[in-house]
This record gives sequence, structure tokens and C-alpha cells, in this order.
Amino acid sequence: MTEAAPASAPESVGAEAAAALAPLHAAAFPPAERWGAEALCLMLEMPGAFALLCPEEGFIIARVAADEAEILTLAVVPEARRRGVARRLLQAASRQAAGRGAARLFLEVAVGNAAARGLYEGAGFTVAGLRPRYYADGGDALVLSRRLCGA
Repeated sequence: MTEAAPASAPESVGAEAAAALAPLHAAAFPPAERWGAEALCLMLEMPGAFALLCPEEGFIIARVAADEAEILTLAVVPEARRRGVARRLLQAASRQAAGRGAARLFLEVAVGNAAARGLYEGAGFTVAGLRPRYYADGGDALVLSRRLCGA
């Protein structure tokens, strides 16, 4: 019996990593929802933005403004799903956001994305609102939020 490789700890990356993040985003999302290197770079250059990467598995981009934080994207390649990558990225981003002064973390998730909704519910997120026709395909998004530790 072979042992599974140890889980990689998310590492901080900046705008210089946008070209490496783009293929991960492309693998994780349908064509209409993919963000290229230029879009990712612009997001990472926003005030308060940060990214955490699990190489070859996925990444998360978030930003902090005042006492609130927002997950901008969470991408995990299909081959790495159901291995705890998204959970590790979410936990690390939550810790970093709290460390930067955020008391609450927000995100949007497609109403029909049961897997992501299960992840977020398990992480303590609750529904804070609805954004009708939020996605390019006309799909609705739930706005979820959770209080951050230490807040």
C-alpha cells in the first residue's frame, strides 16, 4: 500500500504569480468563467488583496477592506478535488484575513453549486443575501458570510 503525499501548505504569492495561476483557474472553471493572467494580476494589485497557492492543486484570492474580507475566487483543479485542498485554502485565507483586521468574510457562490455550498456550510458560512443573475449565464449567486476567529 502506498502512502498519500503529504498535504501541501498554502503559500503566499503575489501579482508576479498571475501567469502560473491562470492555468489552474482555467482547469477549475468552465470557459465563460475563466480568468486569464491579466485579470488575475489586476485583482492581486488591488489594495488589500492577497493570494494563497497550493502548487499544481489550486489557489484562493481574497482581499481585506477595513474590517471585512471577501473571497474573490477559489480554484481547485479537478484532479485535486475532494482531498481537502479547498478547505486548507479557505482556512489559510480566513486566518490571513483575520490577521489583517477583518471581522467577517464574504463570498458569492452559485445557487446550483452543491459541492461548494457544502464546503462553505461546513466552514461556518451562512446565507447573507442573493444576487440575482450574478453570473454570465444568468445564474443567481448566494452571498455567504461568516465571522472570523478573534473578531
